[in-house]
Amino acid sequence: MSNVLAVLEQRDGTLRKVSHEVVTGARRLADGLGGTVEALVLGAGAVRGTDALGSFGADTVVTATNPAFARYAPEGFTQAVAERAKASGFGAVVFAASATGKDLAPRVAATLGVALAADATDVAVEGGKVVVTRPIYAGKALLKVKLTTQPAVVSLRPNVFTPVERPKAGAAQAVSVDAPAGRVTVKEIKAAEAGALDVAEAPIVISGGRGLKEPANFKLLEELARAFGGKAAVGASRAVVDAGWRPHADQVGQTGKTVSPSLYIAVGISGAIQHLAGMRTSKTIVAINKDKDAPIFKVADYGIVGDLFEIVPKLAEEIRKLHG
Repeated sequence: MSNVLAVLEQRDGTLRKVSHEVVTGARRLADGLGGTVEALVLGAGAVRGTDALGSFGADTVVTATNPAFARYAPEGFTQAVAERAKASGFGAVVFAASATGKDLAPRVAATLGVALAADATDVAVEGGKVVVTRPIYAGKALLKVKLTTQPAVVSLRPNVFTPVERPKAGAAQAVSVDAPAGRVTVKEIKAAEAGALDVAEAPIVISGGRGLKEPANFKLLEELARAFGGKAAVGASRAVVDAGWRPHADQVGQTGKTVSPSLYIAVGISGAIQHLAGMRTSKTIVAINKDKDAPIFKVADYGIVGDLFEIVPKLAEEIRKLHG
C-alpha cells in the first residue's frame, strides 16, 4: 500500500488552484513510500485543467463523473472517494484543508475507519509511515503526528505547499460512478462580487480591523488591493465581521479562514490570538498599527507604527508606481 490518492476540487467544471498543491503534497508522500500518485476529481463531466496535473506529479488522473457531482454534495462525494480508496488499497489519501476539504476529509476518514491529520503544513515519510506536521495551540506550537492506520488521511493547509512542476505527463481516464441522492442537496451557490479573490487562495491578503473605525473606510484597503494588480484579497478580523462591517467569508482567524499568503498586511488589527491562529504561517507579515505595543508586532516581519489613514494611501500610491 504505497500509492497515494490525491482528491482534487473543481468549481463550475474547472480545476481549482489548490488542487495543484494537493498533487504536490501527494507526490512528496508517494516518493517517500515508493509508490505512484492517482489524482481523483469528481465532476458532472470533463473538468478543465486536469491535463496539466501530470506536470505537478500525478501519474494517473481519474475523472469520476456523475450528474450529481456538478456541485459538492457530502454523501455522494464521500461514498465515491471512500470506494475508490478501498478498491485500490492506497497508503495515503490527501485532501486540501479548504472549505470543501474540511467537510469531506473527516467524512471519508470516518467511512474508512481511520484517523485524520488535518491542516498539515508539512508531510514526510519516516520508517514507512506518514508523518504530518500541523499547528496547535492557535499556531503557537507545531505537532508531529505519525499515522499508523492505513490509508493515512491528510488534509493540507492551502498556500503552504508550493506546486512543483516536472516534465512529465500523467495518464488520464474517465469513469462513470453511481452516487446516492443524499439527504443534502446544494440548490444554489452565491458567488462573491465579480473579480473578488478568496482570501484563502490569494497570494496577497490585506486585512482590516477595528482600527479602521467604520466600514466605509475599508475602501482604503480595497484601493490598496487594486494597486497589486488583481493579486490581492481583502480580509477582516473577527471583531469587524461580528459588527457586520464585512461578510463572514472575509474573516481571517481561528473561527474564520486560515490563510498562508506570500504577503499578509494587517491594518488596524491588534493581533488577538484568535486572529494570529489564522495568519501566522504567512510567508511575510506586515503590520500597520498606531499602538506600538500591539501583539501583532510580535509576529510581524515588518511593522509600521502610525496613522493607517496616512500610511495606507501612501503605500497604495508607491505600489501603483512599481506596477507602472
